Amino acid sequence: MSESSDEQAAMQHYLVCGAEDCQKNGQFYCNACHQPLCEQCRDEHQKSPNTKNHEIVLYRHRKHQLPVEKCKDHPTRNIDIFCKECQIPLCSKCSTMEEHNGHKFDDLEDIYAEKYALWQGEFSKIQKYFLPTSQDLKTDIEEDAKQIKKTMESIRISMKANAESLKNLVDVVTSENIEHTHTLEKSLLKKLKSQEKTYDDYISYLWKMSDEFQEYLSITNQKLLFKSKTLKIQPIPETTKPVPPVFVVGQFNKDDVAKLLGKVNVPNKEPENRKIQPMETVTTQLKSTEKQLEQSKEKSDVKQTPSLSSSVTKVRKYSVPGVDNACHVSVDKSDRLWVSDRSGNLVQTDLQGNQLQKIQTSGENEGYHTTTQDGDLIYTDQDKKVIYRITPDKKITEFIKTGDWTPISVHSSRVNGDLLVGMIKTGEAKVTRYSKTGKKIQNIQRGNQGQELYEWPHYITENINGDICTSDLNKGAVVVVNKSGQHRFSYTGQGAKFWPYGICTDVLGHILVCDNYSNKVHLLDQDGGFLSVILSPQQEITCPLGVCVDDENNLHVGQWDTNTVSVYKYLQ
Repeated sequence: MSESSDEQAAMQHYLVCGAEDCQKNGQFYCNACHQPLCEQCRDEHQKSPNTKNHEIVLYRHRKHQLPVEKCKDHPTRNIDIFCKECQIPLCSKCSTMEEHNGHKFDDLEDIYAEKYALWQGEFSKIQKYFLPTSQDLKTDIEEDAKQIKKTMESIRISMKANAESLKNLVDVVTSENIEHTHTLEKSLLKKLKSQEKTYDDYISYLWKMSDEFQEYLSITNQKLLFKSKTLKIQPIPETTKPVPPVFVVGQFNKDDVAKLLGKVNVPNKEPENRKIQPMETVTTQLKSTEKQLEQSKEKSDVKQTPSLSSSVTKVRKYSVPGVDNACHVSVDKSDRLWVSDRSGNLVQTDLQGNQLQKIQTSGENEGYHTTTQDGDLIYTDQDKKVIYRITPDKKITEFIKTGDWTPISVHSSRVNGDLLVGMIKTGEAKVTRYSKTGKKIQNIQRGNQGQELYEWPHYITENINGDICTSDLNKGAVVVVNKSGQHRFSYTGQGAKFWPYGICTDVLGHILVCDNYSNKVHLLDQDGGFLSVILSPQQEITCPLGVCVDDENNLHVGQWDTNTVSVYKYLQ
C-alpha cells in the first residue's frame, strides 16, 4: 500500500495508541514492542531507560512482528535467530550448541520483515497492476468481440445486398432475352404468313388454269383446241424454310458466380500485440489519483453521521474450518454464521469457529446465500438453476426453479421475508423478487429510459427504506433502485477503479460495500453519498469480499486470502 493511501486511511479512522490508558492517534510504531504509539508516548518511550534504544518509526514503516514458533529442542524458547552457515532458524539456546560454534547469525525478525515487505510488495503489484491491467485487457477483448460481431453482421448485410442486386440484374437480362424471343417469333411468323399468301395466290391461279383447260378439253369445244395457242402453266413459286433461333446456354460455374458476388478476405498482415502499460506508468497514475483524493478530502467539508464512532474497533476474529477463504458471510439470529468460499464450500459455524454444517455447492465468490427470519438458509445452485432452502433441522428442499436464468445472488428481506435474487442470462441480467412462499412478484431489469440496469449482480441486499442495493462487478457500480424498481442512483467508487463485492446495510440506512480493487470497505448514506472508508489495509484488511451486520450492529468481514472472519464495532 502506498504512503498516500496510508495517510488517507489515517485521516478517516486512526489507530489507537498501544500505551496503557492512552486513546490518542497511534501514528508511530515501536518495532521492539510491536505496538502503535502516539507522539507523546513515543517521546516518553525514548526517554525511558528500559526502552530508549527501541527503534520507533512511522506506523506505515513498521516492522511486522515475527510469528511465535517454539523450538522443538528447547520448548521454552522461541525461534528468533537464523544461522547463516546452516541456513536454518534457531532459538538463542541452539546458537550456543557445539554444532553452531563460530557461526554467524541474523535476527530472524529482520529477515521476516524483509521477506514480508517483499511479498507484500509483490501482492500489491498483483492488486494494483497485474489484476487491473489484465482486467483492462479482458475488457479490450470483450470490446473487440463486440466490434467483430458488428463487422461480420455488416459484411453479411452487404453480401445479401450484393446478391439481391445480382438477382435483379439477372431478372432484367432474362426479361430482355424473353422479349427478344417474342420479337424474333413475330418476325418469323410474319415471313411465313407472307409465304402462305404466295401459295394461296398460286393455288387460286391453278384453279383458274384448271377451269380454262377443262373448257378446251370439252368435246363441244374441240375447234377451240385447234385454234388456240398452247397454254403454259407458271412454275410453283419458291419459298425458303425459316431458320429457327438457337438458345446458347450461358457458360458459368460456382466460381464465376462467387466472383460476381465477391468474397470475404482476411488481410494478410500480422495482428498487433495489445498494449500493456508498464508497471511504472500505472504506479505513477495510482499515486497521482491517491494524492488527488487526499487533497479532495482535505478540501471537502463532509459532515460525518453523528452516530458513527470516531474510530473502528476490532471486536474479535475467528477462523472458519472447512473453507479456504470467506467470500460471503450470512449471520442468523441464533448467533451462527454461514460462510462460503471460492470453491463452493458452504459452512455453518458458531462464533467460536466450530463447524456445525458443511454443504458442497456450485457457488464461487458471489453472495449466493442468505438466512431468513425463521432461521432457514436459502442458497442458489447456478448449475441446476434452482434455489434451495435448508430448515434448522437440516432438511434440504428445492424451493424455486428459475428456468433459463442463472441465480447468482440472493437476500432475504428483514422487513417482509421476500427474497431478492440477482440473475443472469446470455447478454441479460435482472433482479427478481419472490414472496416467502416462492411466488414471483416482481422483475427489475431496465431503467426509466429502457436502459439495462445490471450486467453481473453478484451481491444484493435491501435497505431500511425498501431500496434494493446491488453490487454489480461488470458495471463497476453499486446499483440502487427503490422498492418499485425505479433507478435511484449508481455509486461508482472514489477512484479510477472500483470493484464492488460484498454489500450490506445497517439500522441507520448506511450502505457498506467492499472495494476489492483498493482493499477497502466504503460507507455510504442511503442516498449514495460517500461518508468514509470504514476499513482499509491499515486495519489489516486485505481483499475484503463478504460483509454483513448482525443484530448487535457488529460488522463481520470475510476476505479473499484467509478463512478468518474479522468483527468490528463502528457505531457508538
